[in-house]
Parts: sequence; structure tokens; C-alpha cells
Amino acid sequence: MSLLLIALPPGPPAGYEFATSTDGQALAAHGSAAPALLPAAGRGVEVVALVPAGQLSWQRVTLPRGVGPGAPRLRSVLDGLLEDQLLDDAGALHFALEPGAQGGASAWVAVCDRAWLAAHLNALEGAGRTVHRIVPELPPQDGPLRLWVTGEPERAQLLMSGAGVPGGAQALPFSPGALALLPESAADTPAPELRAEPAVAALAEQAFGGTPAIETAAQRLLHASRGAWDLAQFQFAQGGRARAAKRAGALWRDFLYAPLWRPARWGLALLLLVNLIGLNLLAWRTQDELAARRAANQALLTETFPQVKVVVDAPVQMAREVANLRQATGAASARDLEPMLQAFGQLALVQQAPTAIEFTAGELHLKGVPVAAAVLADANARLRPLGYQLRTEGDAAVLRQEAAP
Repeated sequence: MSLLLIALPPGPPAGYEFATSTDGQALAAHGSAAPALLPAAGRGVEVVALVPAGQLSWQRVTLPRGVGPGAPRLRSVLDGLLEDQLLDDAGALHFALEPGAQGGASAWVAVCDRAWLAAHLNALEGAGRTVHRIVPELPPQDGPLRLWVTGEPERAQLLMSGAGVPGGAQALPFSPGALALLPESAADTPAPELRAEPAVAALAEQAFGGTPAIETAAQRLLHASRGAWDLAQFQFAQGGRARAAKRAGALWRDFLYAPLWRPARWGLALLLLVNLIGLNLLAWRTQDELAARRAANQALLTETFPQVKVVVDAPVQMAREVANLRQATGAASARDLEPMLQAFGQLALVQQAPTAIEFTAGELHLKGVPVAAAVLADANARLRPLGYQLRTEGDAAVLRQEAAP
């Protein structure tokens, strides 16, 4: 499944930065366009919207026991937990709970303006780019401090995440005041991981005294799409089936292209190759056995009946020659009337005589001789070694010779 990644701007719907990827691991294209001019989002394309870090705030809450993702009263519970922590009316805000949150444990809650988010999603849907997943640009995360410097030199932003960052994750204007908010690092802790966009790389190096790793906005957009967060919850949530299909598509894409799954891919390919070789060897061996058996049947036919010069179907020709030999010597064959009457008489199924007998080669109809279904299976078991099969047609018993296997 391909990806269409769209960064939502802080303002009203207008132009959107976008990126595309065919495998979720590498960028295929990126740029900026109006909603109607964004790359097409047809079948097999997952549209992922990114909420900028500056549009989100993060709140830490402790969920009551028995309340978790999917709980019917989750929204009202979050309203009550966050009521005293928010400046705006909770009804005007959109909440999204941390993936994997459990009742009785603490969890992060993402908060953003509901009307702003709905306006962008509606604009994209109206342009035929329905959003399937919503991801945050910078979610809270444990571990060492991570810093990003983004934007242009005159409007640079500092993004920070990691242990000790107030609110879990912060997006601040790049300024001496923002630098003063950085958590102090202990002597034994590693240096912060520093990344910067190309336009502000020199600014980041000057401020932090180290060379930052270069990461473009499109690369950061692709990196954010790989996270477990999905802000499409409550009124923006999709149905369970669509969510499961979306998750399955993401897992399949990761399996096909992610470096982490490379050993598993090689193992699966090797297993399929071994199975393919084994099946071909088995088919080759089976063909050889069938050819040997066919040759043995042909040799038996030509040795027993030298007059047969052309062998087309050895078993059929063998049966025909045996029948001709019996006819020539006057011996009765299993297809004749007398052997079939004798075989039926040995069953002793009925006491009365048949009202009529009809006989064609290999098939005997005895009318007025009904056979109970309860004894039919036992009768066929006794007739099978003789090469016959018995069935009923109304009040008639039909005995016929079985075809040779």
C-alpha cells in the first residue's frame, strides 16, 4: 500500500505540504499543492495527515480502572479528567488517547482544536483525499532528549521531546528563551540527538555547538507516519473493519520493505524456494513412476497378446483381448447374464421371483425385487470383490459390472 502524507498547516485550509512513498520507507516525491492538486489517492493509497507540533498539547492523566481505548464512556471520562487542566472549553477540543493505554495506569492524551482539525479533514475529503490516519508530528517519548530545528532562519522553530521535557513534547520559537527551557542533562547522560532542516542547519550548529543530522520536512513527515499514534478517534474515528484493514496494510508494508523484517523476508523466500524445489522433485519422481508403470503394462500386453501392434490404452486393450479370448473359447465373462444372476442369487436378499428381467451387456435389471436401503451397503461390500455394484431404481434392483480401475 502506497502512502500520501499531508502536513496540515496551522491556518485555514489552503496549500498543503505533501510527500509520497510507495513502501513507507523511502520518499518517492514531495512538494506543495492545493487540496485538489495533491497526488491522487486511489485504491491502494493510504492518506495520512500530520498535525504539526505547535497545534497539539499533551496532557498526562490516570485512567480509572475498566476504562481504556474503545470504552463507551471514554470521552466523558477524559472531559472530567482534563477539565481543570485546559483553558478552553473541553467541548471545543479533540482528544486522542495514547495507543496501548490501560485502565488504572497513566497515559498521554493529545489535545487540539476540533474545529480546526475538522475544517482540514473536510477540505481534503471534498478534494477526494479522504484521510485514513492522523499522526502527530512530535509525540511524547521516553529516553534521551531529542531536538529538531525546523523552518526558515527568520522563523525557526525548536521541537523537543524526551525525558524531562515539560508536557512531553514542545514546539517553541527558536530563541534564547526557548533554549533556556531545555532540561539540564546530567554528566553521565548522552548528548541530545540533534536534527535540523537544511535551511537552519547552521543556526542549530551555532546554538548547540555540534553538527546536526540533516532531515528535511518531507523526511520528518515520513518518519512521523511510522509511529503508533493515530489521532483519528471519537468523531474522526473510522469503522473497526476499515481500521483493521488499514493496520493490516501497514503491517504488510513494513514486512515487505522495513529493514527490521529483512531476515524474516529472506527466511520466507528460502522456505518457499525449498518447497518449490521439493514439489518439483516429487512431481518428477511421480512422473517417472507413472511412466515405468505404463511401460510395464504395455510390455505385459504385447507379451501376452503379440497380435496387438499398437498400444493406446493398455488396461482397456487388455480387457478387450481377454473378453475376445473368453468368447472364442466359449467361457462366460463377468459381463454375461449367467455370472451376474449367480452373483445376485448368492446375496439371498429376497424370496420372491422377479416379475421381469432386462439384460444388456454388463447391466442386469430385476423388476419386482425391491432391496431395502439398510442392506444395500452390505450387499455392495460383498459384490465389490466380484466386480459388481448394486443399486435400486424404484421397485427394481440394478446390478452392473464396475469399471476396471
